[in-house]
Amino acid sequence: MKYRIVAASTAAALTATALLSGCGSPESGSADGPSAENPVSLTYWAWAPGLDKVAGLWNEGEGKKAGIKVTVKKQASGDDLVTKIITAAKAHKAPDLVQAEYQALPTLVSNDVLADISEEAGDTKGRFAEGIWQQATLGSDALYALPQDSGPLMFYYRKDLFQKYGLTVPTTWDAFAETARALKKKAPDKALTTFSSNDAGLFAGLAQQAGAQWWTAGNEKWKVAVDDPATRRVADFWGGLVKEGAIDNQPMYTPAWNKALNTGTQIAWVSAVWAPGTLTTAAPDTRGKWAMAPLPQWTAGQNVTGSWGGSSTAVTNDSPHKKAAATFATWLNTDPEAVAALVRESGIYPAATAAQTGGALAKAPDYFAGQPGFYTEAAKIAAGTAPAAWGPNVNVAYTAFKDNFAAAAKRKGDFGTALTAMQDATVTDLKKQGFGVSE
Repeated sequence: MKYRIVAASTAAALTATALLSGCGSPESGSADGPSAENPVSLTYWAWAPGLDKVAGLWNEGEGKKAGIKVTVKKQASGDDLVTKIITAAKAHKAPDLVQAEYQALPTLVSNDVLADISEEAGDTKGRFAEGIWQQATLGSDALYALPQDSGPLMFYYRKDLFQKYGLTVPTTWDAFAETARALKKKAPDKALTTFSSNDAGLFAGLAQQAGAQWWTAGNEKWKVAVDDPATRRVADFWGGLVKEGAIDNQPMYTPAWNKALNTGTQIAWVSAVWAPGTLTTAAPDTRGKWAMAPLPQWTAGQNVTGSWGGSSTAVTNDSPHKKAAATFATWLNTDPEAVAALVRESGIYPAATAAQTGGALAKAPDYFAGQPGFYTEAAKIAAGTAPAAWGPNVNVAYTAFKDNFAAAAKRKGDFGTALTAMQDATVTDLKKQGFGVSE
């Protein structure tokens, strides 16, 4: 574990109500706010490539008119940035803005890092899918960030090999299981896909699709429901396929996994909208042979998907220019020119629904040139993104997933036991940190 969530003495005093209510301070400086004659400068910590170029568009355009200049300072991503921003906030030296992954928001809020910008940017709600907006609000009336990018889950498959083996693209998870078994009968040396334990984000997204809410807050306590019926349904489904040998059990992102994709030993992959970039590197010889379809559903005819990844733009409590920072964050993630630049320079899939088709995404990824409607289909899928419920110790849950599910997958054992261990580790850590936990 790269960082601790919050000191126990602080956590003991922190209630869920305080967590979800947020705090902030009024804009400092001139009573009239920044202007071309009275400019302010903001610092933005972020890791996405090319954000300095996007900020440059702001500085030369709307920012110049408004008197707001933004300087991007490149940072490491993930836990490293969370650790750094919490440390800076404790010293009251946090930047004005920070790029934050959705699952990191509760940790940052519980450490009093982020400001509630609902008054400044709350009217942008209609620009985003409900499930994505919920991740930025933590299920409350407060708004702790503006959604920037998202990673809706979908199904990728080798269309040539599906045709060769007479397989139909599965629209339900029951059909997915039957497709895996049918392939094994026709080509024992191949597998439909693999269950991987080295990235909990995929498993979390699949659980979200099934209706899981891993963390919820109420009555000044956290409730942890990692081992709930929805997630257990997902765990039992994948564990059963691994146990019977219908799918592979090797981890993703290894040379062996790359080879399996590139040679057609693995002919499908449940992944997110950003998968074309991974496939370009992992399976270069299969370019043009893949197609994308909606994620299989638990109930036929539905359109529900989960998320794998995604980040937001948040304003810190240390910023003396919160209104100005929220103005930039709103522009960055909703203005057509800004979002097009994010797609072009940073390679993101925008959270803003209006930017998910046409413009910068009018053309399919080169790897999927044979599917010209790639992003049109992706936008339809993204509209059904299920809400995710994150808590203040996601990193602990993810580590427990990796440890316990890796062992279960390797021995083709019971995934239910691994899920229970993941639940227990998450609850134990919350209590250790001093949070109230609802049993």
